[in-house]
Amino acid sequence: MTASTDGAVTSGAPGPAPRPHGARRTAGLDALFTPRGVAVIGASRDPAKLGAALARSVRGFRGHVGLVNARDPDPSAGLHPSIRDAAEHGPLDLALICLPAPSCAQAVTEAAGAGARAAIVYGGGFAEAGPDGERHQRDLAEAAARTGIRLLGPNTSGFLAPAHGLTASFVPGAADVPAGGIAVVAASGGVNHALAFLLAEAGHGVSLAVGLGNGVDLTAADVLDHLRADERTTAVALHIESVADGRRLTDAVARLTRARPVVALVVGRHDVGAFAASHTGALATSWRTTRAALAQAGAVLVDDERELADAVGALSLARLRPAADPGVGVVTAQAGPGLLLLDALRRRGANVPELGAESRRALASVLPPLTYQRNPVDTGRPGPSFATVLETVAADDRVDLVTGYALHEPGAFDPVQAVDAMATTRSGTPLVLGVGGTGDGVRRTRRALLDRGVPVAADPAGLAAMTAALLADARARHRLRASGPAATARAPITRLGPGPWDEHQAKTLLGGLGVATMPRRACESRAEAHRAHAELPGPVAVKLLDAAIPHKTEIGGVRLGVRTPGELDAALDALEKAGARRFLVESMAPSGLDLVVGAHRDPVFGPVVMVGLGGTAAEALADVSLRLAPLSREEAMTMPGDLAGHALLDGWRGGPVLEHAALCDIVVALGDLLAAHEELTELEINPLRLTAQGLVALDAVCVAADEEVPDGRTHQ
Repeated sequence: MTASTDGAVTSGAPGPAPRPHGARRTAGLDALFTPRGVAVIGASRDPAKLGAALARSVRGFRGHVGLVNARDPDPSAGLHPSIRDAAEHGPLDLALICLPAPSCAQAVTEAAGAGARAAIVYGGGFAEAGPDGERHQRDLAEAAARTGIRLLGPNTSGFLAPAHGLTASFVPGAADVPAGGIAVVAASGGVNHALAFLLAEAGHGVSLAVGLGNGVDLTAADVLDHLRADERTTAVALHIESVADGRRLTDAVARLTRARPVVALVVGRHDVGAFAASHTGALATSWRTTRAALAQAGAVLVDDERELADAVGALSLARLRPAADPGVGVVTAQAGPGLLLLDALRRRGANVPELGAESRRALASVLPPLTYQRNPVDTGRPGPSFATVLETVAADDRVDLVTGYALHEPGAFDPVQAVDAMATTRSGTPLVLGVGGTGDGVRRTRRALLDRGVPVAADPAGLAAMTAALLADARARHRLRASGPAATARAPITRLGPGPWDEHQAKTLLGGLGVATMPRRACESRAEAHRAHAELPGPVAVKLLDAAIPHKTEIGGVRLGVRTPGELDAALDALEKAGARRFLVESMAPSGLDLVVGAHRDPVFGPVVMVGLGGTAAEALADVSLRLAPLSREEAMTMPGDLAGHALLDGWRGGPVLEHAALCDIVVALGDLLAAHEELTELEINPLRLTAQGLVALDAVCVAADEEVPDGRTHQ
């Protein structure tokens, strides 16, 4: 089990049994989500039991419904002794199974025999419950693989398909969620319903809302691929707790985002691994890696469920043209909420450009002189000119999106009338509005704006979330277009000798990739070390050279600034006490800013590259940028901008300036090397120093598969 830097756990979960490959993985899911008929297996006369709740939920379904209770059948009351008997009265494509875990595999087999092509297993007691549950989950997976049935769950509350009239959920109130254009794909059934309810409260409906549960067969990638062909779906909310097949998930997201936006919430920023295991039986995937992979695939990232609802609601109604850094025009009728909005947008990195001179002249003709008119634009109070202000800002060449906020003051300003008036003259620039207030009048106003295709929020925070999502989606689509087709692993660019590799060998490998290093000598004896010291430009660093000890500083295996033969002898004495038998003598590098660059083979996502700021403080803050490899040069060029301390790379206080292309070449080369060589598990340059002369690798680690590292783990 390997702990990630953010506290989550990346691998080692008991997890579901391996899913079958081939035709079943790409089989259509119509039998699950749009069945002709459903069977409730385990339907009960006891209204408090799960089977009774599901029987009530499917009463409104327009297709055939068969209720099955093998222990207490009553054909006169519609309770059949078996699904085969129930299927004689009409087609049953979908089986809703409400039975104890030990009985579910047999129920799936019987359902398939009666013609069902999909099933949901609701109950728990599977991998999340320990060894016995793991055995039940394996039996369930084997039954699904053997019969070809598509299986949702176990340990799920099901799904909602309002447009099809199907509430395959036992959660009270689920049937009240209206039909609409937003699909929800959630790891948790509880989160699935929480999001559906949040969306309904905000005035949105859902096309499909699915809780995956333990994911023994059906995964998020399966549902995302299904949604590509669903014309009702305009945007997708994705909730992730754990990932079994990282590349399959990101490939599905990348395919879907070409046509529909995806907004993703990843759980696990803090230490939730143990609770996640008890929840679904799968340990939490590395939060940072998962978020980076989803963003690289084109998803918009959010931090909580309310932001997810706001973001996906906006993207279901509007989508900007792809742009590298789209500009937002901010219009507010009250300065205080406007400051909150502007602060939230700046925190998210939004581009709020100053308006052009022509726009400012037009605004000056309709606004009081004391109001701020450069962007954001403060109207002072809402009034008849608000629509003119919105349209003026929308027409500015620097603005790609207009965000406006006003309290609900029907006597002074009607935002619906403003939108209607703009409809005849609008520049085509998308508009997002926030309308603050309470009561039926406010709700009617927000509903009318949604009906006109205008995303609407209730407060500045929600408005900022909507705005940021639209901007992030536009930037992601621009980046993906600039990058072209997905990068593929290039042919091996260097030959590797047999591992393990010490620092000298690792740096020789880096030299083959074009990475600069300082002059050095690998020395087998003290005499060789003295010759190297005499020949190399000084001062020098003297290091213990042993492939089994990659972190030499921690055991006193490094001596810096060695200038004289006497100092060299003292350094060699210290290193020999630390266990050194061989030495590396290397010229000291000039001063500069230390970075860390690396590539490792993630157990979920495969090859991943990293760029970060070096030093202990940066390590503690985990200021790093991650991408899946192989990656394009265009993608690699965006990585330094992710760092919180990226300003340090641009000559901060007279320091060296990063040549982004040079760093990009190193990152791409490391990713290519790892992707091309399965025998490699990890490559790290730490530090990679940025100097006035360029980038130079000061230390390097290269780890082979099956090679044990100092903390006792084995890479395999």
